[in-house]
Amino acid sequence: MATLPKQANAVIIGQGGIVGASVAHHMIGHGWDGLVGLEASAIPSDVGSTSHASDFCYMTSHDKMSCYTTTYSQRFYEARGHYNRIGGMEVARVDDDARMEELKRKVGSGKAFGTNAHLIGPSEAKERFPLLEEGLIQGAMWDPDAGLVVPRSQRVAGELVDEAVASGHLQAFANTPALAIDVHDGRVQGVETHKGYIATPVVIVTCGIWGPLVAGMGGVPLPLMPVEHPLLFFGPYDAFAGTGREIGYPLFRDQGNSAYLRDTGDPSTSEGGQIEWGYYEPTEPRLVYPQDIASKEEARLSPSMRDLDADQVMSAYERALEITPVLGDLGWDEKSSFNGLLSVTPDGGSLVGESPETRGLWFCEAVWVKDGPGMGKVFADWISLGRPELDPHGIDIARFYPVQKTRGHVYDRCLETARKIYDPPVHPREPYESGRNLRRSPFWPREQALGGYFMEAGGWERAHGYAANEHLLERYGERVPERANEWDARHFWRVSNAEHLRMSEHVGMINLSHFAIFDVSGPDAEALLEYLSVARVGGNQPVGKGVYTHFLDETGGVHSDLTVVRLGTESYRVICGGDTGHRDYVWMTRMAEARGLGRVHFEDRTDQLATLGLWGPEARQTLQALADDPDELSDERFPFATAREIRVHGLPVWAFRISYVGEQGWELYVPFSYGLGLWDALYEQGVTPVGIETYANSRRLEKSLRLQNVDLLTEYNLYEAGLARPKVKAADFHGKAAYLEQRERYGQPAYLCTMTLRENVDAAGVARYPVGQWPILDPETGDVLVDSTGRRSYTSSVVYGPSVGEIIALGYLPAAYAREGDTLTMEYFGEHYPLRIEAVGYRALYDPDNERPRS
Repeated sequence: MATLPKQANAVIIGQGGIVGASVAHHMIGHGWDGLVGLEASAIPSDVGSTSHASDFCYMTSHDKMSCYTTTYSQRFYEARGHYNRIGGMEVARVDDDARMEELKRKVGSGKAFGTNAHLIGPSEAKERFPLLEEGLIQGAMWDPDAGLVVPRSQRVAGELVDEAVASGHLQAFANTPALAIDVHDGRVQGVETHKGYIATPVVIVTCGIWGPLVAGMGGVPLPLMPVEHPLLFFGPYDAFAGTGREIGYPLFRDQGNSAYLRDTGDPSTSEGGQIEWGYYEPTEPRLVYPQDIASKEEARLSPSMRDLDADQVMSAYERALEITPVLGDLGWDEKSSFNGLLSVTPDGGSLVGESPETRGLWFCEAVWVKDGPGMGKVFADWISLGRPELDPHGIDIARFYPVQKTRGHVYDRCLETARKIYDPPVHPREPYESGRNLRRSPFWPREQALGGYFMEAGGWERAHGYAANEHLLERYGERVPERANEWDARHFWRVSNAEHLRMSEHVGMINLSHFAIFDVSGPDAEALLEYLSVARVGGNQPVGKGVYTHFLDETGGVHSDLTVVRLGTESYRVICGGDTGHRDYVWMTRMAEARGLGRVHFEDRTDQLATLGLWGPEARQTLQALADDPDELSDERFPFATAREIRVHGLPVWAFRISYVGEQGWELYVPFSYGLGLWDALYEQGVTPVGIETYANSRRLEKSLRLQNVDLLTEYNLYEAGLARPKVKAADFHGKAAYLEQRERYGQPAYLCTMTLRENVDAAGVARYPVGQWPILDPETGDVLVDSTGRRSYTSSVVYGPSVGEIIALGYLPAAYAREGDTLTMEYFGEHYPLRIEAVGYRALYDPDNERPRS
């Protein structure tokens, strides 16, 4: 038996599952050695989710990262001889039109993100899956690349660990749980086990359902909850006796019933001769606190396999009998059936990356078997190269603010996420119902009284429009089309567009208190922000100057999109979007540490400064009517992109003359205690409250403004995004070498273009107003556009712009297709619509010369 080493380059806790095994495999591929893997039980795991997983893989998702990790995993399993590409289908029952539309949407997402799913009719579905009652469905989605990991992902995990050990780069220790993670001064120092202490600068947690317990050892709250997933087995089923197959029929999903079904193949195989039927509880899923999971000695089957209560599934089971009657012909194997535990998170995404709280403590958690090898690659690329191939914003553990990782919030959000694993289809704009009213600005009481239509971002309540403004539709209704299709209209309020138009004619105020605001000061503040920023923010920039800039990663990809304002010779204000703020903060603090810039102080002002955007052609005269010194607001004395403190009815207001909505005006920052006073003063002057919909969507796209994590991603550069600076500053900045190389190219592989939908009436005669991300096609071939690096074209943003009267979309197009005036095709729910290219790179449809904000 190997002796536990006294030190390691990295320790993986949770080595026995498919995730831990994949992480080790891919790290070794990047040149890592001196790895130690710890597992509380056997290797491969006989207690974790991998040990009981159904092991099937569907390729298609509405999430680009998920499609990437699943398709990679499928190829990985197949290359090792451990994948049966038998195909899989998802059906829509005759009485479930919403599910049929969801299947069309999945096909669209598959085209956008690189999978091969397509629709088939009931007869073909029956031919492919004979157990189906054909007359009960109206159609199906067929995924030809779906299949099963064979004989088990557990076997694959074991082989990967054995190979890693044989290579000499990994030492693996079964039955060796981590007892403590040693942390000093915010950094990992080592791991304690009953066999001894291992000194290490890196600990990687891949413990799945036990992840929060291990994370807690390192002082990190991990936002994850295990949830029970009923798995029932029926048999004996001998249709494939003598074939030697691990599975005979394609995979089958009846997601409208929140269920799936598959056979287990030849009775002579390890788990053969049965039908497996799985279910995800859509009303009251059963969450389990990690500390309440039974020990191996206490569990009847396994700690991650809990006893099943038939009442949990009876209603869904009865519906399953209708569409797959074979279940009623077979006996239920009660002893083999169980509730399998799997991980859910507050937003449904995996938890990957280095902890914001403890340096050197990394995670690869909440990962399905279908994503295991792919997420192992993402993790290994990230820890080895500094970035994965795709932007990790949706899986980065740093995406959560501390308040979003509290026990009650995590439980409530995970419960809601668990309800929606299979059904109902989740709308792209769908707000969470739980965990609300977490963060509210001082303006919230007034917004509530006005009938605010609230949604949430980054924990903040944000009104998208106000019922009190419905009267504006009497004036602007002809310019605000009705959305007859329920999906297009869901979570959208027509009054938002009316507010948009009112602001452009007069003056409006928008609550922007969700901004993440960080004051950065000290002798090293300028050196840090200058190194982070593509634009020049220090040097001879005067106090009060605001600069729109970006932070790049090492390859020149766009990591952050924000504004930096100089407050003093050694102090700056960094203003970030609410969704991106915590990741931006972590990026800044880590860069300061990496650069040895210790004389810098970060003060989070987010919960101290409330923000109102005051915009419109009457913004200046409105603010002058309230200002203690009206003359200081003149264009000459208060130039565009500058900031200073002013007094409004005696209230201290930090005013920043900038505009994200294409109109004259200011962002007004005020201490929370003065917030209501500012709101009331403006409201009494006749300023119209305008919902965030105008700021975040309709006017943003009329101005062709890009949104981080949506239109701006690390897999694209600033030249492709149309946001490169005219000149490259002399000072060094992170990603500069790559930025210079991109600048010297003859052309970029793709360009972010502004497009408009030329027709929007569907086959039923209904005008459509697209929502979400949809594939962009060659109008002649019908193929999705793909650039020279393999990136696919889709609408990154799409919305109706009432000022220009057009449906506007942004999307990256291959250089060969990026020609202004040309028409392409956008697919939306299976139908095709002409999409004309209006601008290649940055050029606004509304006020293209940007005269209004500078007026």
